[in-house]
Amino acid sequence: MVKETKFFRKQAAKAERLARSASDPEISQNFLNMAKAYRSQADVLKAKKKFGKKQH
Repeated sequence: MVKETKFFRKQAAKAERLARSASDPEISQNFLNMAKAYRSQADVLKAKKKFGKKQH
């Protein structure tokens, strides 16, 4: 689970870098939306892992 969370956070960072470098505002916004989605997915995985530990 940790590897997946780390993967999504790295992808979010990449998407943010691409958003900053994009000259087209629409493309930039698309990358920012992608970064947000990746971060949300990482947060969900982290919460699932945390919840799973409480169950044991």
